Amino acid sequence: MPVVIASDHAGYQLKKRLVDRLVSQGIETEDLGPFNDQVCDYPLMARKVVNFMQNNLGWKGVLVCGSSLGMCIAANRFPGVRAIAASTAEHARLGRSHNNGNVLCLGGRLTPEPLALEILDVFLNTDFEGGRHQARVDMLDML
Repeated sequence: MPVVIASDHAGYQLKKRLVDRLVSQGIETEDLGPFNDQVCDYPLMARKVVNFMQNNLGWKGVLVCGSSLGMCIAANRFPGVRAIAASTAEHARLGRSHNNGNVLCLGGRLTPEPLALEILDVFLNTDFEGGRHQARVDMLDML
């Protein structure tokens, strides 16, 4: 599954590591920036990723800011986005399997790199269970 990724300045260093991981695994990756650690605004970066996903169906998104929370709030303002702020691999597993999360948000200042890589792997390798969860996801998409 292809992945589009972006961060703000606080998530820049972790984003670089995540991009390296995706590329090393042969996953098609689109890095929308930033490409340095100069100050940039997380709402604008979230919008770039969501716009890309809306124009490229089937892509998953990854957003990294300082805490994961700002990116998650920003991304979830767009129709069809189910962004999850995952601080553990279990959050990523449940966010995908129960909520059909399509954007992973990570905190560059709060999530150690090894844990972030584990969370990314779980997010990308967990399928949505559907079934009893589908009706709730449909409700989310209608809000």
